[in-house]
Amino acid sequence: MNHLAITIYGVCAVTFTMVMYALEGGDRRFVLAFAVGCLLSSAYGFLAGAGPFGVVDVTWSGVALRRFASIHV
Repeated sequence: MNHLAITIYGVCAVTFTMVMYALEGGDRRFVLAFAVGCLLSSAYGFLAGAGPFGVVDVTWSGVALRRFASIHV
């Protein structure tokens, strides 16, 4: 994958994650979507050669998944 494609993917992944974070209070599904966004951002970190960024976002995804599981409908 070339550098431009990785950058475009990263911008989309991080933007999606930020929007889902902003919407988390509205519905528990946005918490789940935020967790998915964190995984997408993590993949970007690894693709871009920023391993620590990738590890942190995997961790945030786990935190969000726990939060999603703890929210009762």
